[in-house]
Amino acid sequence: MPACTTAVLLALACALEARADEAPATAAAFVLATDYAAADGVTDAADALQRCIDENPHRTIWFPDGEYLLSHPIATPADPARAVTLRLSDFAFLKAAPDWAHTNAMVRLGARAPANNNRAPGSVYGLYGGNIDGAGRATGIAIESGRETRVQNVAIKRCHVGIHVMKGANGGSADCDVRDIDMTGNNEPGSVGLLVEAHDNTFTNFRMVDFQTGVVMKGAGNFLTNLHPLLSRVSNQRFFADTVGFRDFSDNNSYVRCYSDQFSTGWLFGPKSDNADLDGCFTYWYDSDPGKRHTAIRCEGAFRALVDDFWAGFRNTQATNAVLLVGEPGGHGVIRDLRMREELRNAADDAFRDHLKGAIHP
Repeated sequence: MPACTTAVLLALACALEARADEAPATAAAFVLATDYAAADGVTDAADALQRCIDENPHRTIWFPDGEYLLSHPIATPADPARAVTLRLSDFAFLKAAPDWAHTNAMVRLGARAPANNNRAPGSVYGLYGGNIDGAGRATGIAIESGRETRVQNVAIKRCHVGIHVMKGANGGSADCDVRDIDMTGNNEPGSVGLLVEAHDNTFTNFRMVDFQTGVVMKGAGNFLTNLHPLLSRVSNQRFFADTVGFRDFSDNNSYVRCYSDQFSTGWLFGPKSDNADLDGCFTYWYDSDPGKRHTAIRCEGAFRALVDDFWAGFRNTQATNAVLLVGEPGGHGVIRDLRMREELRNAADDAFRDHLKGAIHP
């Protein structure tokens, strides 16, 4: 056999061996949740999982495939000396019990031993992978304290609130990084995909469906990239008029390539919201029902956002469509380069023209 072929086969064998050894190596290196709790979807695992967290500070806890039933929330420490990271396999489910009645989230990151420390080893902790099933009523994940908390590659299903980022330990800043999230809500009034009360966080690559409001921003200085709240046909029929893709009550939040899909209002800015930055964002509607008002941007006060390269994807020519609705005149808001179908230019509102500094493109 030629030497080159032998080398290729040897490399392939090593790669396959490394792949085959991945699970045993993980099991040996991490604390196994199943050493403490049953993953049968029937036995209450909440107390056992909490004991696993409390007894293994500064460790990574691995959740193998299975259903871990929770009758109450589980909480992790924020103190770097006690913090843990939860890692779930692709087919591991944390599932709220059918009688779930708690206001706290199913997984409370940093809820124990609050800390404001990003210098000590272990300050970076969080939750990776797996599935959070809210049984139609629970909040999925809350970030309650600590610095540099990370949540990544998680599927959150049937939750009333998907992720809640509370005011952080650093003077209200949480400095968390949340990315690659797929959410499905419970299709109920008041449901929210991402609720942010803290400052200075990054949120990247979200898909959210069946929440009345996709994103609620109460904190300032947050950076959102590629967030896509989507209103399904069922939610559309239930409460379309009161749906919002992005609701912003604060200052200096940046939205890059974010997409409000089928909500009655794409972006809604509170009366004191200021200096929001929308870069390459867009709204879109699929239906052409003349009885439904489609609003791209609405301000409860004056318009004070910078909107650059924005697309208002109206599907009909009804005069009830609006690019911009304002509660107060004036404001230093600017719209640069608006994209809108040619036949809709005259049917849409005129308020946005007072702030338009660029061109309208088809």
